[in-house]
Amino acid sequence: MAALRAVKQALRKEIKRRVALLSVEEKLRQSHVVSQKLFRHPQYVSCKRIAVFLSMDDEVCTKEIIRDAFKWGKSCFIPRYEMGSHHMDMLKLHSEQDMDSLPLTSWNIRQPAEDDHSREEALAAGGLDLILMPGLGFDRSGKRLGRGKGFYDTYLERCIRHPKGKPYTIALAFREQLCQDIPVDHNDVLIDEVLYEDDGL
Repeated sequence: MAALRAVKQALRKEIKRRVALLSVEEKLRQSHVVSQKLFRHPQYVSCKRIAVFLSMDDEVCTKEIIRDAFKWGKSCFIPRYEMGSHHMDMLKLHSEQDMDSLPLTSWNIRQPAEDDHSREEALAAGGLDLILMPGLGFDRSGKRLGRGKGFYDTYLERCIRHPKGKPYTIALAFREQLCQDIPVDHNDVLIDEVLYEDDGL
């Protein structure tokens, strides 16, 4: 266990180093390419209820995706992380303006306030069709390296127990976040697909 943790830590450091070398323009360019690939994806086209992460500086930018989801009338859910635990809820976002008015956390990401009880939680109602997954690193077989907090793995376990079952999961990645092989343990849930800019584009 300790050995696996050490390998993951070293890999996190290496990927963070690679992504840190990308210019803002390059990150936005790759984000646009990945977003366009997503918009053509049958799982995205057909989904009604989608969970989207609000991106940090070292992640594929999701603003364009949230705008598109509202344009097509999809129900959009965003994470609220509980600091100091592994618990995360996916709460309904009402509009782009709603997103801009959310408070900032200590991680510099926007999320609904702890005392905001007015929002629908995705699993309390109709479940989710699609979850867009953040992460630090990915490999082509669907293994994912998160930030070590376990929020998404824990949430996916909850989704699996929901009557609707596990939603389709798509990770959004910069090319620099792809690895040959990500080390995983039994708690790590595999993702269905990783979207990134490949040479076929």
